[in-house]
Amino acid sequence: MEPIIEANDLYKTYRMGKVRLDVLRGVNLAISRGQFAAIIGASGSGKSTLLHILGALDKPDSGAVRYKNQRLDNLRWGKLNHFRNKAVGFVFQFYHLLDELTVLENVMAPAMASVGVLGWLSLKPGARSRAMSLLERFGLKDRLRHKPYELSGGERQRVAIARALINEPPLLLADEPTGNLDSHTGYGILEALTELNRQGQTIVMVTHDERIAARAGRIIRLVDGKIKDVVLNQ
Repeated sequence: MEPIIEANDLYKTYRMGKVRLDVLRGVNLAISRGQFAAIIGASGSGKSTLLHILGALDKPDSGAVRYKNQRLDNLRWGKLNHFRNKAVGFVFQFYHLLDELTVLENVMAPAMASVGVLGWLSLKPGARSRAMSLLERFGLKDRLRHKPYELSGGERQRVAIARALINEPPLLLADEPTGNLDSHTGYGILEALTELNRQGQTIVMVTHDERIAARAGRIIRLVDGKIKDVVLNQ
């Protein structure tokens, strides 16, 4: 099966004063459509950097990322923005919700960002309906008009997942989605991601926790900027 996204020989280095930090050192990785893959590794192993490069939030120093066989570094600014908005949904550890917006408005924001003002007038009813459906799906139909600071951590993360899905992206990237939550709440978020995957959603999740990684269908271990082993869960 042709991969939905593929990384070839990725290198990434950061400099902190006189210190050189080699974060990625020749990473090769392919994710197939419909997979739930967990990238696991200790803090500083390069797993979040790899995820950000896969989502075009960062660039490698060398190497290439291909989405559906199209190199991301060959895309012009407009098409790269379209990739980030339409092809990929992002879920982060600290939610990154906007406190000045309601829950419903936060979920609708990526749909609004993808079009101009005139386009939004025609798109808004459909986007609103889809946002409400997603929020109901994640048990938040009574929270539409709440602000993020009025929600629990688990509720905020479910809002963030709904926001990531509003444009129906083929690929969902989750960076430590349970890292800011207690174990019970985190389990609920993992259940939500697992159910999404059962319905066909491709997911790549970064975690440092072996127990969380075990819920994925595939475990990719990153050690000192290199992939050491790939485990397929049965």
